Amino acid sequence: MKKLMMMALMAVAATSAFGQDLLVKEAKKLSSKGDYDGAVKLLAPALTSSETTDKAAAWNVQSSIHYDNYMHFQTLEAQNQVSARKDPYDTLAMHRAAVAAWEAALKCDEFDQLPNAKGKVKMKYRTASQGRFKNFGVSLVQAGQFVYQKHYDKEALNAWELYVNMKNTPIFAEVKDFPRDPFYADICYYVAYLAYQQKDFAKAEKYAQLTIEVDPTKTSDANEILLFSKKDKMSNAQDSLDYVNMVKELHKANPQEGRYFNLLMEYYTRANNPEALNAWVLEEVNVNPDNKMTWALKGEAEMNAEKWNESIESFKKALEIDPDFIQCAFNVGRCYYAKAMELQNSLSDKNGMITNANRAKVVEVLDEAEKYYIRTRELDPDRATCNWAYPLYQIYYFKQNKEMMKELEAIDSSLAQ
Repeated sequence: MKKLMMMALMAVAATSAFGQDLLVKEAKKLSSKGDYDGAVKLLAPALTSSETTDKAAAWNVQSSIHYDNYMHFQTLEAQNQVSARKDPYDTLAMHRAAVAAWEAALKCDEFDQLPNAKGKVKMKYRTASQGRFKNFGVSLVQAGQFVYQKHYDKEALNAWELYVNMKNTPIFAEVKDFPRDPFYADICYYVAYLAYQQKDFAKAEKYAQLTIEVDPTKTSDANEILLFSKKDKMSNAQDSLDYVNMVKELHKANPQEGRYFNLLMEYYTRANNPEALNAWVLEEVNVNPDNKMTWALKGEAEMNAEKWNESIESFKKALEIDPDFIQCAFNVGRCYYAKAMELQNSLSDKNGMITNANRAKVVEVLDEAEKYYIRTRELDPDRATCNWAYPLYQIYYFKQNKEMMKELEAIDSSLAQ
């Protein structure tokens, strides 16, 4: 009860500068008695109040409270490892205290750098922070690992980001022998990964790039984060350009890696820009003529433009690379059929009549279409990929091949209707 009354009195007194400074002193006393939670609550108003005359001192006390709390937990943990008696302790609170101790040290240093009334900067706490936290990085790494396992991803990101940036803070910027742990690059990557997961794409790109700089062997994994961060944040023309240029660079450096080609294909086919698609396809054909998908895309673009001869040649190129490419075999048949229909229209008179000689010319082209539809049928007998029955039926109807028409009607009853 006495302690509660004292805290209440301190809260009332905190309306003055004297009161704020008194809170700092009383918080130190509580912390020395092991009441870390009470000390933190008591000190809280002094950290933000404009009445506090020495914010650096207040934040230094805050850092000390959390640090002492963390070390208290560490002692319990060590004792439990060697003693038969196991004293329960809050592991999550321990790791959170580690993070809070370093965060408060950063705030202390921030205020410690401000000039005094005479315009001079007199650092009071940096040396102590250097001694206390120089080898503290592993504690932040462990804190991040623990909260990550608890699925507190935001806390994990914060802890690991604090660790990654320790060396570059003003506290350690001029410390030449600052330790660099062997897992530094791994944590850089995890920061990038978690930032991406939390849709902080700018941060994801920043730490993915840092990962590459500190450990080039992680370039491939880091590039994935860079790439998909750029992809997911696309909202304007410049974002799209940055993304597609990066995919192109990766594709150029790794021509055998199919996913980069697939990402480019996805980008250009969704862009609804036939000219850009065609330009990229032509570029790909020249760079990698052994890629069946490039020829398939080229053939599709030409087919959509009703350039039947060019399209047929492109699809046939794809089939030379992969004779079992079902879609391309089917599309060659489609192009020949479309070419035959165009020829029929051009050779028919105004009444739609056609001579036997000209009909033979049409049938000659239809024979080519039939050949590729039959090939499609052999590759895809269940029509799982392409429905070859209807166009093949149309060819047999034109040729008046009733035997084959009946065969197809038995396969697909809708053809007889």
